[in-house]
Amino acid sequence: MPADLLAGPTAAVDGRERVALVLGAGGARGLAQIGVIEVLEERGFRIDAISGSSSGALVGGIHAAGKLREFDERLQRMSRRDFLRLLDPGWRRSGVLQGARLVDAMREVVGDPLIEALPVEFTAVAVDLQRQREVWIRRGRLWDALRASFAIPGLFTPHRVNGRALVDGGLLAPLPIAATRLSDVHRLVAVDMHGWPQRPPGQPAAPVQDAPPPDRDSLVGRFGDWLERKAAGDGADDAGDALRMGLPEIMSRSLDTMQAQIARVQLALDPPELLIRIPRDVCQFYEFWRAAELIDVGRAEANRALDKAGY
Repeated sequence: MPADLLAGPTAAVDGRERVALVLGAGGARGLAQIGVIEVLEERGFRIDAISGSSSGALVGGIHAAGKLREFDERLQRMSRRDFLRLLDPGWRRSGVLQGARLVDAMREVVGDPLIEALPVEFTAVAVDLQRQREVWIRRGRLWDALRASFAIPGLFTPHRVNGRALVDGGLLAPLPIAATRLSDVHRLVAVDMHGWPQRPPGQPAAPVQDAPPPDRDSLVGRFGDWLERKAAGDGADDAGDALRMGLPEIMSRSLDTMQAQIARVQLALDPPELLIRIPRDVCQFYEFWRAAELIDVGRAEANRALDKAGY
């Protein structure tokens, strides 16, 4: 991308280029977007508007609240054991996990602000299953918006906002470019979570240690046990053998495949001025305890894209 694409009479504020940022859905690898934001700010960009889906909404909303550094520090202190302790059973047919403990833990760091009071314009994207449409949440409590946006169907219970039961925004808008176009910032940076894989097909991810002690008598305990076996490398993660995958893995890969295809269409219809791609195999969707490694990946990919664009 030529450098003058981001130039213009209203593009710079205090010597920094104004941009709108689109953050994509991608489970745990969405944490790589923390590194992307760090690099953009280090290189002199001013992020004036953010839209995000799922984990992209989580990262974007926390940055819009001015608490990304504190959230980053909290994440990097968390082990896999710490993360699994935050998984609370939904006790409903609509989802395995309720998500209240996760939100409460993050609220301790970020607070409970209103979206309209945030210093950066923010839009969280969720999906109304009954009406089969995207929902752009631009007002109200930040954590209501974020909880709705990352409510992965079947995993987290839907979250009710303004009388509507909402689920993960990545279902229809894994890269919510249109939601950011409401901003008066004309230059757009997008982060796609479905980049070309780093590892050759069939090469397994490195095993993760620090095994948790799940309660195997509960549904959440069995889910935690599945996470433990996957992290230890039980042979099915990257082998391409769908017959050996468990239900959570089939669900996550199916959702990821759908999101990748929709994101390609969104990029073709409304291309951003700068696109940063995160390799789709940097982690499994549940490996939020690998925050430090994922943030480094985001930094590396952002630097690579900006260097290629001439910045």
